[in-house]
Amino acid sequence: MSSATPALPPSLCTKGSLSSPHNISKTDLNSFVKISDPGGFKWRLVIAYDGTKFAGWQYQESPPTVQSMLEKALTQITKLQRKELHLVGAGRTDAGVHAWGQVAHFVTPFNYTSLDSIHSALNGLLPQEIRVREIGAAVPEFHARFSCRSKVYRYQIYSDTFMDPFQRHFAYHTAYKLNACKMREAAQHFVGKHDFSAFANATREDGVPDPLKTISRFDVIEMGSLLQLEVEGSGFMYRQVRNMVALLVQVGKEALDSDIVPMILETKDRRELAKYTLPAPPHGLCLVSVKYKEDHLQLPPDSPLTSFGRHHTITKCKLPFY
Repeated sequence: MSSATPALPPSLCTKGSLSSPHNISKTDLNSFVKISDPGGFKWRLVIAYDGTKFAGWQYQESPPTVQSMLEKALTQITKLQRKELHLVGAGRTDAGVHAWGQVAHFVTPFNYTSLDSIHSALNGLLPQEIRVREIGAAVPEFHARFSCRSKVYRYQIYSDTFMDPFQRHFAYHTAYKLNACKMREAAQHFVGKHDFSAFANATREDGVPDPLKTISRFDVIEMGSLLQLEVEGSGFMYRQVRNMVALLVQVGKEALDSDIVPMILETKDRRELAKYTLPAPPHGLCLVSVKYKEDHLQLPPDSPLTSFGRHHTITKCKLPFY
C-alpha cells in the first residue's frame, strides 16, 4: 500500500448531519487510507431492526425498506454511489418481519484503520428502528448470502384470552390455548433433509429455487403465555417458516394430528397446505442469527478491530454534592 498522503476522506457524521470537508480533523484523516486496488475492501455488518414500518429488507425506493435506509446512510458517510457499495444481505425478510442478527456486507475502495467513528455515524443517521450492532472487516471470500452455513429464525405466539399490548408488534396472538407438546411432536417431522415445495410460496425473484433444505432443529419453547418456535436450517424458501408455523398452530389447536406434517411434505404441492391453513402473519417472525464458515469470519491482515459500539464515560461527576 502506498505511503503517500491519503485522499480526502468520506465525511463523518456530526450531530446527525454530515460535516463539510473543511471541518474534517486529523483524527478523521487517519481513520482511513485511500487505495487504487480495484478489488477494494469488504465490510461485514450485523444489523437489528424492528420491521413494523418497513416493506421488508430488499431495496426499493418507496415504500422504504431496511436496505434502502442502510444504503442511504452509507452513501452519505462514504460518499460512494449506491451501486459502488454492492450492499448484500444474508436474508431478504418480508414486510413486517424483524431481525436481531441480519448480516450484510458492502465494499469500499479505501481501508479504515478504526471503525468506531463510522459505526457511530451509521447509527446516528439511521432511523431508530434500525441499529448496526457490529461492523468489522471481512476477507474477500466472505459473502453475506453465499457464505451462510445456517440461519436461525424465531416465531413468537402469544396464546391467551387477550393480547399483551407490549407484545403486539412482535408476537402473533391466538385466543386458543395451544398444546405445546403436540406442536413439539409435529415440529420434529420437519427436522432432517426434505423437499419443502409444499411449504414455499411462489416468487419471481429466484427463478426455480432448490426445494431441498436441511432443518437441524425445530424447538418449541414455553414461556408462560408466550410460545417461541425456533428453527435452524441450511436455508429457507419464500415464506417457508411462516407456513411451517401456521401448520403447527393448527396442530396446537388440536384441529390436526402431528402426522399431517409428513403427509403434506410428501405431496410437494403448495396447494395441499392451503387446504388446512394460511401463512402465519409476518410480525411474529424474527431473523435471530446467521451462521458462517469459520474461515470466512477471520479478520484480514492489517484490518481494524471490529466495532461493537462505544460506551460513553465521564472522568468525574459533573453534579455538585450537597
